[in-house]
Amino acid sequence: MKVVALIPIKMDSERIPHKNILTLGKHPLCWYVPNELLKVKAINDIYVYCSDEAIVKYLPSGVSFLERDKELDGPFVKGNEIYSAFIKKVDADIYVLAHTTSPFMKYETLENALNQVILGMNDSAFSAKKIQTFAWYNGKPINYSLNDIPRTQDMKPIYVETSSFFIFHKELFTKYNRRIGFNPYIQEVNDIEAVDIDEPEDFEYAKKIFEMK
Repeated sequence: MKVVALIPIKMDSERIPHKNILTLGKHPLCWYVPNELLKVKAINDIYVYCSDEAIVKYLPSGVSFLERDKELDGPFVKGNEIYSAFIKKVDADIYVLAHTTSPFMKYETLENALNQVILGMNDSAFSAKKIQTFAWYNGKPINYSLNDIPRTQDMKPIYVETSSFFIFHKELFTKYNRRIGFNPYIQEVNDIEAVDIDEPEDFEYAKKIFEMK
């Protein structure tokens, strides 16, 4: 069974200019996730999918570069368009979609989720943060009754997807256009692994975490 990791990268971003190549700790942001993926033995190949080959000098050795069409860098391009273009170029049985914006992802966490899919226990997997507190949506509570307020430890948890990774079979995407299937494995991640760098304050928070290490 062939397993391929896909890491889509843009050399520039709107909210944090040149985000992926900014130094975080001892390396550029885009170095950390590929470095963790290299430790996962079940992954056969790791590709950074980027329109600019200059990204290569910022990556750890052992990661392959695949050039993508610059049109896929557009601000209104959806993720599925990028994944579809990649899958047409690189064949695999299982794809591991990972994002560099989650620099604290641990390979052991991803490896556990990947094994669930490889062994056929689940048709897909994704990283998520467990939230077990009072939550609202559209002006209404979604996980408790205002007339019967439970203890937080008795509440049913809510799982919020993180950007760390999504794992799926090729057929799931090509047939249903989905990265999460019908029987997904939800891989819990802790608060640090769940950090996702989208805004400038996220990057500053990540820098503080590195300073504490």
